Order: sequence, then C-alpha cells, then structure tokens
Amino acid sequence: MRFCSELVRWTVLAASLGATGFAGESATPVVPAPTPAPSQRVVSVVRTDARTGRLVRSVVVSPKPVPSKPVPERPVAAETIVLPNDPGYRALAAETAKNLDVNPLLVDSVIQVESNYNPYAVSPKGAQGLMQLMPATARRFGVKNSFDPRENIEAGVKYLKFLQETFKDDRLAIAAYNAGEKAVAKYGNVPPYAETMSYVAKVGKKYGQAKQAAEKTAPPVKPAAVEKPKPAEDEPRHVVGYIDQEGRLHLSTR
Repeated sequence: MRFCSELVRWTVLAASLGATGFAGESATPVVPAPTPAPSQRVVSVVRTDARTGRLVRSVVVSPKPVPSKPVPERPVAAETIVLPNDPGYRALAAETAKNLDVNPLLVDSVIQVESNYNPYAVSPKGAQGLMQLMPATARRFGVKNSFDPRENIEAGVKYLKFLQETFKDDRLAIAAYNAGEKAVAKYGNVPPYAETMSYVAKVGKKYGQAKQAAEKTAPPVKPAAVEKPKPAEDEPRHVVGYIDQEGRLHLSTR
C-alpha cells in the first residue's frame, strides 16, 4: 500500500517537472508568432530540444524573395534613316539645282513652301514628296518613286527650269509650278486663284530674303586695277631737256 502511494507521488512530481522544468526554474513562456508583413514568408520548424528531449515548434519569418527585374535587351541598331528637314536634303537640292543651271536659292524656297523638306508629304490633291509632284508630272519626267528624295528633287528642278524657259520670268514660273503652265498661259499673268497668289507671295518672300542674306555674307569684290595706257610705238613723244649746274644739257622723252 505504501509502495503504491509513493508511485502515485512520483508520477505527479514527474508530470509537474515536465510542465514547469526543474525546481527553481520557471516554465518557458509561449511567445505568439509574429504577424508577417506582406513581403515576408513564414516557415514553421520542428526540432528536438537538446536539454529536455521534447519536440519544440518554432516559427521563422524570412523576407519574401523579390523577383528580379528582367534585364532589358540591348536595342538593335536600326538602319540609318534621313529624317525630314535633314541638311542632307538641302545639299542634294543645291547640287541638283547647280547641275541643271537653276538658282539653288529658288529651289530651296520652293521646297520650303511645298513640303518644308518632308520627303513623305502628301497634299490633299495628291501631290507627293519634297517638291510635291503630281502623279502626271512625275510620269512626265520619268519618276518611278516620288518619295525618293533624289528622283523627286531632280524632276521638280527640271520642271521648274522648263517653266523658267517657257515664261522667261521667275514669278510666272513659280505661279505655273503651282497652278500649271496652261493656267498661266491662259491669263498671261499669275492666275487669279487665292491659293496660287498666296503661293507666289510665300515663295517670292523666301527667295528675296535668301538672296539678301547671300549678298551680305558674300565676300566684297575688289575693284579691278586700272592700268595706264601705254603709248603706241609710232606715237610722237615729247622731248624734255634741262641744263644742270655745270652747264650740261640733259634730254629725255615722255
């Protein structure tokens, strides 16, 4: 009977020690798991306590891996494209004008008003390219692609030269470039169309300003030296003489 009482007492003591630890030690407090932030990851880990031999569960909070941004691909070098208003078009227009004996300043003024050097310009009436060639005019001068700058400028300058030779007047040539040579021939002057009159005024203004600017930047022309005419061989010469202090006579011709 005494043995049973001792067994019960030791059983209760062991249960008490398992819950609170050894005598004089407080029980391990239960710490609530932290609330993870949206960018964190919670991992539950179960391990054996080396001191008590009991299974212990712990919570490990680790930062949530942030997906790395994809490295942008290196852009592939595109083919070089000449953009509108590129100086290359001006040089091409000037070269073509000189080759066809047309003032480059006039060609430049026409292109500025027609398309402002946009090789892809298309008007509501169907004119195309830098010098705004109508399809009929393009075919007339053998153009295969009106949006090709070289073909467009060459045909436009040829047409402008033809108009200059036809009307012998730059103002009428500009009017005919806009309204057509038949309209100028019909009226014998700038046709009384609002569009054509405005066009002639715009081109004429730019052309005049360009010529004034060119005159200011041009180097001054030195006047040619005037040479004194030499007397002809058979022309009579004047004889000049004088007597020096010693009484000698000196003669010379002029």
